[in-house]
Amino acid sequence: MFNKLIFKKQQLKFMIFNLIAFTVIFTIFSIIIFGQVQNTLFSKTDEELLSFQEMMTDNNPKGLRLPLKDGDLDRPIPNDERRKNAPNPRMIVMHWDNAGNIRNENEIGTLFYENYLTDYKLDKTTMDKITMTKISELYHFRYILFEDHNDEDEIAYTQLMINVDAEQTIISNFEKLFIIWSVIFIVLSISASFILSKKMMKPIIHSWNKQAEFVENASHELRTPLTIIQNKLELLLTAPQERISDRFENIALSLSETRRLSKLTSDLLTLARADSAETQIMKQSIHIDTFIRSVCTPYKEIAESQDKHFSLNCQSPFTIEADETRLHQLIVILVDNALKYTSENDSIRVKTYGEDQKVVIEVSDTGIGIKEENIQYIFDRFYREDKARTRETGGMGLGLSIAQWIVSMHNGTIHVISNQNKGTTFIVKLPK
Repeated sequence: MFNKLIFKKQQLKFMIFNLIAFTVIFTIFSIIIFGQVQNTLFSKTDEELLSFQEMMTDNNPKGLRLPLKDGDLDRPIPNDERRKNAPNPRMIVMHWDNAGNIRNENEIGTLFYENYLTDYKLDKTTMDKITMTKISELYHFRYILFEDHNDEDEIAYTQLMINVDAEQTIISNFEKLFIIWSVIFIVLSISASFILSKKMMKPIIHSWNKQAEFVENASHELRTPLTIIQNKLELLLTAPQERISDRFENIALSLSETRRLSKLTSDLLTLARADSAETQIMKQSIHIDTFIRSVCTPYKEIAESQDKHFSLNCQSPFTIEADETRLHQLIVILVDNALKYTSENDSIRVKTYGEDQKVVIEVSDTGIGIKEENIQYIFDRFYREDKARTRETGGMGLGLSIAQWIVSMHNGTIHVISNQNKGTTFIVKLPK
């Protein structure tokens, strides 16, 4: 119950962190997109305002206003030049005097002026800067206001305005769309954060459970030999005058459990170093067939002493790069397992050959085999299919876990084929 509470709190933290990350990314992305859309929509309009302002000032050093009609100058204006100098049809040119009155009502249009500009006031705080304004709370304009330097008339300021209702409508629709997508994104972010937090918690929960199981199993395995040794030593203390030969069985059992305890602690240390990536493998060139023969020779004699058939079939004249010590440990684990789970007249075979640029090592036996439903667990630490039998043979369920780690450190694979009461075959594939 306490563990579940911890997991839920951690999952909630992951969910919040993911949600914050999604929100920040989406917000930054939206600001950039919105800014780009806005700038793109108004870029052409702003360019026209600045271009027309420059044309009105630079082309007229004395500040003379460009003609809007053919009769404004003595000379006639060609159509091409008129089109070149004429503003955008949406543009409105307004001339102001120092008192803030519009001086070109006729050019603007009486109807437009009377309906929309009678209450419009001159704002001198935005000189020479493109500004957004709203007229009659209905129409949106962008404008630029600059001084008129012609001293021969009453015009003090010129204001260029372009209607941008179409652009503003697009931006307003984009804002509405942005709000809708923001709501949808929040819902999706919450869902995605929840799913991701669950996926992130899975390996943590798995590791937690494995660690708890490992500690429990290790404690149990350590407690058993320690208890036996303690009991036997306490029994020896009850008769201090007796000779060693009289207590031979107790001493022998204590030594056996001590050796078992020593092997257990060594295996635990190997796995702990493997988990922490502290163990480094030292690779060297190894002729696989020669190596297998040297490792298996002692076990062939052990098998013969137990009335078991041991055969070697080495057909892999290849050299591989491997850690000799760890590879020796791997073969010993597999062959030792085969010896433990076979009976008299059973057969044990070690075979090597090449396949798909890999060296294959097979260790098979005709022993008791493994139940099909248990094959998936055999590489788990402390897993033993028959706990009573393995305790008799000294097995602790760590050997195959170490074997799997050794193979993975050499970038190889290991899998098992087994049928109950028909034998077991371990197949190891290592790169050449």
